[in-house]
Amino acid sequence: MNATTDEQMARILSLSGDWPAARDAALAVLHAARPIALPTETVYGLAADATSAEAVTAIYETKGRPRFNPLICHMSDLAMAERYAVFDPLSRRLAERFWPGPLTLVLPLKDGSGIHPLATAGLDTVGVRVPAGAAARLIAAFDRPLAAPSANTSGGVSPTSAGHVDADLGPRIDLILDGGPSPVGVESTIVKAEPDGRLRLLRPGGVAAEDIEAELASVLIRPEAAGAIIEAPGMLASHYAPNAHIRLNARRVEPGEALLSFGGQGIDGAEKALIALNLSLEGDVRQAAANLFAYMKQADASGARTIAVMPIPDRGLGEAINDRLLRAAAPRQA
Repeated sequence: MNATTDEQMARILSLSGDWPAARDAALAVLHAARPIALPTETVYGLAADATSAEAVTAIYETKGRPRFNPLICHMSDLAMAERYAVFDPLSRRLAERFWPGPLTLVLPLKDGSGIHPLATAGLDTVGVRVPAGAAARLIAAFDRPLAAPSANTSGGVSPTSAGHVDADLGPRIDLILDGGPSPVGVESTIVKAEPDGRLRLLRPGGVAAEDIEAELASVLIRPEAAGAIIEAPGMLASHYAPNAHIRLNARRVEPGEALLSFGGQGIDGAEKALIALNLSLEGDVRQAAANLFAYMKQADASGARTIAVMPIPDRGLGEAINDRLLRAAAPRQA
């Protein structure tokens, strides 16, 4: 990494301007085996060449991420994904239905695929996703998959804007591509097809589990039955955590707490909160998902020691929101 001090902050290039210039600047950094921050529809990713040991190592070092935690490899389209992974019929059906989009499929690696074992944490499977928009165009131009976990310090709140990335990783990376706020706001849903034909939900995310179940006319195996093996990102017990503690299913606000509310219903003590933010006044879980990480960061910046979060229904993307909140509230390693 060549950015190590406050004076050497990342260069930020807007994708609403000169796309060829932004693309070429990004390609130069990627070809030098260094990571860039890249906008996707879910969150901003810390992206680097998934086939390069040096590049993947730089991702782990920049984030401070445990190397037993595998990385999602992003592809430009289904055809590119087929060069690196073996598709079963169920996974292919989901790829054709939900790509490009916030769905990651855990698949067997193809022999000689070229994806470096560091990116898969030594597993014989790989998580693959086709993002929408500029990310896919950049990957097509690079013609190699990009390993891209969220562009933040490991375990912290994921970034949904270029400003979030800059405030956290700005001194440690060369380039941030600014694509505006992430429209989905939570990471991709991760699923894995089992040899018996059942599909396992490893992480709820930007594609509602109900939509996958409707497409396949079958029920997903939920994370509770998946065991403790880390097969995909977002499976660590403590993750997505702000500095403040998270108090879930709050029915009242204690003095000096921050508040994350949901829907139009009030809550006792709200007037005593240091800051009060409503994830969705209309009770829309998609809107709440898009606001979740940005509002967590705002609440954390208020100086409150605890963030009280009102109950959020588990329907649709509410399942992904509650997954993130549970991990953010989990006990942290000393």
